[in-house]
Amino acid sequence: MPTPLDGIRIIDQTQALAGPYCAMILGDLGAEVIKIERPGTGDQSRTWGPPFIGSESTYYLAVNRNKRSMTLNVTHPQGQDVLRKLIAGGDVFMTNIATNASLKKYKLDYDTLHAHNPRLIYASISGYGRIGSRADQFGYDLVAQGESGVMSITGNPGNGPMRFPTPIADMSCGLFTAIGILAALESRHKTGEGQMLDMSLQEGQMTWLENYAGAYFATGEVPTQFGNRHPQIAPYEPVQARDGRWFILGVGSDNTWVKFCAIAGLDSLADDPRFKTNADRVRNYEALMPHVREALQTHTADVWLALLREADVPVGKINTVEEALADPHLLERHFIVELEHPTLGSLKSLATPIHMSETPLRYDRHPPLLGEQTNEILHELGYSPDDITSMRENKII
Repeated sequence: MPTPLDGIRIIDQTQALAGPYCAMILGDLGAEVIKIERPGTGDQSRTWGPPFIGSESTYYLAVNRNKRSMTLNVTHPQGQDVLRKLIAGGDVFMTNIATNASLKKYKLDYDTLHAHNPRLIYASISGYGRIGSRADQFGYDLVAQGESGVMSITGNPGNGPMRFPTPIADMSCGLFTAIGILAALESRHKTGEGQMLDMSLQEGQMTWLENYAGAYFATGEVPTQFGNRHPQIAPYEPVQARDGRWFILGVGSDNTWVKFCAIAGLDSLADDPRFKTNADRVRNYEALMPHVREALQTHTADVWLALLREADVPVGKINTVEEALADPHLLERHFIVELEHPTLGSLKSLATPIHMSETPLRYDRHPPLLGEQTNEILHELGYSPDDITSMRENKII
């Protein structure tokens, strides 16, 4: 069956996470992705570990399937010539070179490449974007988490700021870049023209403030740490059952509150004016939760999960990572991808969570070894074996 991005070629000259994650999504959607890496060292994430499988870090392996790897020294004029040949037949160029000056120095800036291929979609990923007073500052996931305000509201009240455990700024920027590229491809379909995407880790991370920012703009009140409590919905948090196990209770509407009260033996609270509406329950949270917590001590977590699900009250287990990855439902939906690697054996990774009925995603290329397809790609560009040998001797590939 055809894939959504059949015939689209991505030239991905990014490393670490935001760009590679974006490019992997596009590869899963069927685009041809050529990963440009530095000769000898490659993508810096190849060394981020432990853990490693053989010589490769699990970090690198997690976000680089469905790509071909080509080593290329883009600081060398001949390397730049090779890259321009690739770009001439490409649809999207992705880069996360840090500064505008470096892009111009290596002739990888938007104006230069747009003149070379007016249909090219140029996706720039950087810490702070390509315009503005901080445009040339280096950016990292953790810095973006801190500067975005998100760390100041993460964690329990009174404790220090808390980092989100996964690289959420990188992944958010990667997701928004993928969305932008898809939109630019659709625009090009109408106009015939490419364009530049100017993406920043800072802005991608700040989207996680959406409801907090809305509240701040309306009230001027600076949000603080709420721990596991939701600032605008109650009760909506982890709770503990009689056997000491925690589970998630999500009372997201007033109808659900009435259902919960009936199951939990709290009928008197359903019509209590302090708790009748969600706004009432949020305002009177400190008075509400002792009643809820006491009621939940009457059964084990498994019993509560069964009773509340039967009543259509949203609840869920708090899984370990091991339990989450073994969820039979996710396995039934083929959310775990397994690919054979030429040196590492069978590799598992998470699928891209997009299910399309007529143009399904594909998972058919293992995360490439460094430069695994260099010769193959150069041959496709018309270079002879002697050309390739010369470039290798001159450390261009």
